[in-house]
Amino acid sequence: MKKTIAMVALAMAVSFGAISCKKKVSDADLQTQATTIVTSNPNASVEVKEGVAHLSGTFADQASKDAMIAQLKAVKGVKEVMDMSTIAAPMPATPAVETTSAVDPAAQKKVQDAVKDFPSVKVEVVNGELTLTGNVSSLQARKIKESVDALKVGKVNYNYTVK
Repeated sequence: MKKTIAMVALAMAVSFGAISCKKKVSDADLQTQATTIVTSNPNASVEVKEGVAHLSGTFADQASKDAMIAQLKAVKGVKEVMDMSTIAAPMPATPAVETTSAVDPAAQKKVQDAVKDFPSVKVEVVNGELTLTGNVSSLQARKIKESVDALKVGKVNYNYTVK
């Protein structure tokens, strides 16, 4: 009888011991799982020590940071997540760039009217600047320059040939 009681007691002790012992997940296994989660953000990293995940790096916004922390907390065996990460500063808004021509069409029209008496002279926009081309005499060149300068339309390139 004593043997039977001793055997039952031993069996119960082994049973309780087996039930109360949980399988502990190693830090290496947790590190592998946590690293797999964190790879979705190339600017973040994680290190697991004694079941605690230490999250570091930079996140684009608070929502993505919170989502990463929640995923790490969901890993079975992770006791806690230490958040040492930051949120990237927002990029300043870049002003819209206008793609309009640097030459006002009204100014171009004024210059064309000023040189209408000189049919060999053409008014064009080259590289965003008014440019006069053609063949003129020195007297015509002087009159054209005086007329166009009086209009005060800005920079004008006089690329005509003086004969």
